[in-house]
Amino acid sequence: MTETVLEAVSAIMLLGGGAFAVIGGIGLVRFPDVYTRLHAGGITDTLAPLLIIGGLLLQSGISVLSFKLLVILLFLLFTTPTASHATARAAMAAGLKPVTHEDSATSGGPPSST
Repeated sequence: MTETVLEAVSAIMLLGGGAFAVIGGIGLVRFPDVYTRLHAGGITDTLAPLLIIGGLLLQSGISVLSFKLLVILLFLLFTTPTASHATARAAMAAGLKPVTHEDSATSGGPPSST
């Protein structure tokens, strides 16, 4: 009984993490500028591995593998937001401006993806 519940929760977490990763990939393609793309990528790059590694932790039980998965998760939870922040600062330093509603109103249409 307990094993079945753990497998079901693990499967839900793995599928949820995969879904968030796919949704984040779609957001990277669809959003108009680097800042909104960073938002889509940063959120999903943190949440998707959390769910995926959480599901794998439930599958592995208490073992050395669980410790390794937790170390990987801890590394990802620190480096992903740091990389997103560094990319945003580099974009600001390069002079890239965010796309705003005023930009699309003056051009007569929705913002382009270029």
